[in-house]
Parts: sequence; C-alpha cells; structure tokens
Amino acid sequence: MIVVGRNLFFALLLSLLLIAEAWATISSATKDFSVLEMAELMPGGATTSIHRTNRHSFSHPASNLDFEQGLNFNVGNGVFKKIWVSSPSSTTASDGLGPLYNARSCVRCHVNNGRGQAPAVEPSQTRAVSLFLRLSIPPQTQSQKNLLSQYRLGFIPEPIYGGQLQGFATQGVEAEGLLQVSYTELPLQLSEGQSISLRQPHYTVSNLGYGDLHPETQFSPRIAPPMIGLGLLEAIDEQDLLQLADPEDSNVDGISGRVNRVWNIKEQSITIGRFGWKAGQPTLEQQNNAALSGDIGIGSWMFPNPQGDCTSQQEACINQPHGNTPQQGNLEASQTMTKLLLHYTRNLAVPMRKVVESRRALAGKQLFYKAGCTGCHTPKFMTKSNADLPEQSNQLIWPYTDLLLHDMGEGLADNRSEFSANGREWRTPPLWGIGLTKTVSGHRNFLHDGRARSLLEAILWHGGEAEAAKERVVNMAVKERNDLINFLETL
Repeated sequence: MIVVGRNLFFALLLSLLLIAEAWATISSATKDFSVLEMAELMPGGATTSIHRTNRHSFSHPASNLDFEQGLNFNVGNGVFKKIWVSSPSSTTASDGLGPLYNARSCVRCHVNNGRGQAPAVEPSQTRAVSLFLRLSIPPQTQSQKNLLSQYRLGFIPEPIYGGQLQGFATQGVEAEGLLQVSYTELPLQLSEGQSISLRQPHYTVSNLGYGDLHPETQFSPRIAPPMIGLGLLEAIDEQDLLQLADPEDSNVDGISGRVNRVWNIKEQSITIGRFGWKAGQPTLEQQNNAALSGDIGIGSWMFPNPQGDCTSQQEACINQPHGNTPQQGNLEASQTMTKLLLHYTRNLAVPMRKVVESRRALAGKQLFYKAGCTGCHTPKFMTKSNADLPEQSNQLIWPYTDLLLHDMGEGLADNRSEFSANGREWRTPPLWGIGLTKTVSGHRNFLHDGRARSLLEAILWHGGEAEAAKERVVNMAVKERNDLINFLETL
C-alpha cells in the first residue's frame, strides 16, 4: 500500500508538472504566426460572451455565471443605470445627487458600457459629460508633501474646485464651470506618400462659478473607458505584473514599465494600482466608489462624504441637504447597492473575437509583434486562482495590456502626477474589444482624451518609450499598416 501510494503521488505530481508546462507554453509569447493560437478567439476565457455583434456587445454577463449570479448581475445593471435625483426626495434609494456632479448615472458616461466621447467642438455651451477634467496643484505645505510621500493622497486637489471640475449642479448650487475643447491639425507624412493629420487638443474652462482657479492648477482630461473585462484584469496575479515591470530598463530595450503605488482604502495600506488612466485605483471596488463620489456626488461606505467633491470654499454646496437615510445605512449608496454594482462591473464579459480574414489578421498580428507593440501591450495572461471568485480564476485571457505605467512622450503628457505616476506616464490601456468601438459607442475616438479619430491616429500619437514602435509603423508599407489596423479591429 505504501508503494502504491507513493507511485500515485509521483504520478499526480508528474501530471501537475506537465499541466504547468503546457500552460506556460500557452501563456508565453508566440513565434508562430501561421495559425491562430489556442483559445485566441475567446479573449475572456470561459467568461467570454458569444452573443452576436451589435451595440450591446459590451453589456452581456460573463458566460460562466450561475443562475443566482446572473440575477445579481441584472440587479447590479439596475444600479449602474440608476438615475440619481437631488435631495430631499420621496425616492430615498435614489436621492443624494451632487450637489455638484458630472453625470446622473454611471451609464450616462459609459453608454452601452463602452468608451466615452469627447465633447463637440462647435456648440459653445456644450458641457462635457464623458470627458472629465482632473484638477490638482503642487503641494503647498509640508503636511501636503508628507501625505503625498506616504501615498495617503495621490495629488493635492485645487483648493476651491477640488479634484475634478463638475459642469452640473443641483438646484440652489452653481456649477463649477464649462469645459471646452478646440483642436489644431498637425499634418504628418508617412511612407509611400501617405499623409495623415493629427488633432492637438486645447482645453479651456469658462463660466467659473467660484472665482479664479489657483495659478498653479494642473489639468488632466480623462475620457470614460470601456467597462468590459475589469474583473479579469483584477484577477491577474500581482507577481506577473511585477515580473513585467522594468523601471530601470535593465534589458536595454527602451521600455521601462513600472507599477503605480497607490493607497488602498479597504486594506489601509499601499498596494499596486490597476484601474484608471494612470492606474490610480488599486481595486475595482475603490474605482467604482470613487466614481460615485466624484462623478455623481454619491456617498458610499468608502467615500462617505454626501457632498462629493464640494470644498469648504463652496458654502452653498456644503449646506445642501443630502440623501443619507437609516434605510441605506446612513449612506446615499448602501453597501448592498455598491456590492451589486461591483458584481455587475466585475462580470461584464469581453466579446468573442470575430476574425473574417484569418490570413490578413495573422499578418497584422505578426506586424504588431514585429513593431514592438507587445513591449507594453502584453497579449495574454493566466489569471490567478481565487476560491471566492471562481469565475475569474485560472482563465487564459487576452487583454493586450501590462497594466504598467509608461512614459508616452511630450505629445500625450498631461504634466500632472498621480501617486507614483508622473506627468508623462499613462497605464497601458487594454485593447480587447477596441475594434467594436464604433459599433458599441457610435464613434472612433481613442486615447485618454478622445483626440484620436482612428486607430492609426492613436498609434501615431505614441512617443517616449513607444517612439521606436511608432516609427516602425510610420515606415511600414501602406499594405502593412492596413493589415496592422485590420488586426486591431479584430480584437
């Protein structure tokens, strides 16, 4: 019996080693571009949505949810779509809006759970909704410097207007201002006589409701990103991200990605950031609750202030009635509500890839690798095992991101720091679903502020660590560039 038991043990061990080796092979970078890789068309693993392509392609639940989880997903969808109203109101579960806000619901910015759109240029009084303007100033006191160095704050808010410009307000309160954008066209010559024009954005704030901004105010426009696959990004093992990081560029490839270090409110500790354009939030739960507070003015257990981003200089805002009620746990958004919202945002499925011309897609994929794009846009990961979240566990996923910060050059710089991220750094955005932007969101605006009107324009804005990859694209034959874009549109 002892011998049999020992043999069985070694047989199981050998099986596990073979499985581990197989997964290591699957998750490593490919060198064969003659065929599609195993499960490449299922970018979210078992969570992948297999529904037909339409404007609701980003709104389906993970395919491996059970019946009860599916019901909770639908209830969470209701929270995501909830239209908040000002207080006091007879609808106590939906009041507490503002007093200053950017939108009245999550879906107002993330239409169809997709990418936000830059504001129109022509109408002079158009208020930006899905494009926010972050505000901050350099530290003014030793206390503020200490808070930054201890990672208790990611930035110092503008003293009158707070950390974000809100263009809307409830009755009795004046909105903070009107964000407007204009563009300068920048012509660029590509190989084989092809030319293109890039849009350089210029932002102005008018109709300031509370006086002048601080003279050292730093601005950072941010468009609402797509909502798909967020739970899978959270399920990537931290060690996998740290192994990809190369802050000193020790391999001398010109790419020196690094993690952002941020304050985790729930754990009361410094952890790595994953969410937001500069990876300024550590978890999806914190990202959700920060958006409720800053974008809608709704207090939750994590950000309990019912006045949202109001500052002490905005007296009318501070004195407005709030939506805290005993039924909601003396919060505007109860913990039950935010838990359902977390379940919904965690389980929005990535759609199945649709590859019509596989040869062309494979040619474009090879060019993507050859240009060096995978130096930041890491194609695939195996998610970690988590008994509490089995749906996201042990999934082979294809997000095309390393979730790291990279210097993207002066052209994309906002010159505003956020925790460890400096004014030239941005987190690598995931590319899954990017080819469905027009279908889902009704436009083709890309990058952190929506300036790029096409995927090619987005590539050509890359600089800094991505300068060499961009130049390879600039020097490609026209057919190669077209194949590269075709590949991206299949993601």
